[in-house]
Amino acid sequence: MKKRLTANGSLELGAHPNGAAPFRSPAYAMLAKGLLAVISACLAGIVWADYPERPVKLIVPFAPGGGSDLTARIISQRLGEALGKQVVVENRAGGASNIGTEAVARAAPDGYTLLLATLSTSVNASLFPKLSFNVLKDFEPVSLFGAVPLMVVVHPSFPAQSIPDLIAFAKAKPGELNYASGGLGSANHVAGELFKNMAGVQITHVPYKGGGPALADLLGGHVSVLFSTLTSTLDLVKAGRLRALATTGSKRSSAAPELPTVAESGLPGYVVEAWYGVMTPAGTPRPVIDRLATELARIVQAPDVRETLRAQGTEAVGSTPEEFSRYLRAEIDKWSKTVKAQGLRAE
Repeated sequence: MKKRLTANGSLELGAHPNGAAPFRSPAYAMLAKGLLAVISACLAGIVWADYPERPVKLIVPFAPGGGSDLTARIISQRLGEALGKQVVVENRAGGASNIGTEAVARAAPDGYTLLLATLSTSVNASLFPKLSFNVLKDFEPVSLFGAVPLMVVVHPSFPAQSIPDLIAFAKAKPGELNYASGGLGSANHVAGELFKNMAGVQITHVPYKGGGPALADLLGGHVSVLFSTLTSTLDLVKAGRLRALATTGSKRSSAAPELPTVAESGLPGYVVEAWYGVMTPAGTPRPVIDRLATELARIVQAPDVRETLRAQGTEAVGSTPEEFSRYLRAEIDKWSKTVKAQGLRAE
């Protein structure tokens, strides 16, 4: 009896001498397809075994000098050393981080263009109804490598000494209190909106073109409150130029353990953490994603890098692509509810 593999992968047993019809075995078909998949995976591994062969670009969708940019430069230097090729940080600010994010979505899926993804990446999915890209469809999550709580800070002249004081003040004078942010969709914007929603208060949002100008106006006493990263404000608090009321993480920050969390201070369940991760364009070969994820996890767990990040208030994570994917989906769901509840929209 003759045998041959058909075009659809099934095994055809040739006709018997007596003219019986050929027979196709589903079991053999499954075996053949499995072998083809294994061969394809092996070939892909061989093709990308020498990655990277030229410098890699890490796009930061924010202006230079902020917490995201600083963190990206720490990680990029170490990632370049691990890969054996330079990892160049390129700042593409604008559009509430959408300009830089779109540039990566449209880049070749070859592992040579990476995105520094942040909390804004998950917020913008629902805040901007007309985005030209889809975060879940146009990107491959690589690794979530850091998370940092925010710090609720006020000018020293502001009367509130705690979160309950802040809530009481806001309820006594609805709409008179204001909070600054680095713009629509920024971490300090959505942190303020979630606070308003959960505390049931009216506080006016004052957006700026970046976290720097927002912080400058808080220091000048022109705005009342800022939900800022520890990276930006911890030294100012220690110097007495700002007063910290609480941090926004799920637990107290190791960088400021004396401060209670907002949840401890009367808003149970309130958690906002700015986060940093790396993503690539959809379709990037899995061997490339795995290489990047492995190196990033190793980098952020190195004692000196962990300490550098911790000094900025950032907790090292170093997740797998699958863990980052689940986290990203949960963040998108969380912030879509806040955007809807507060009626937020950006065109």
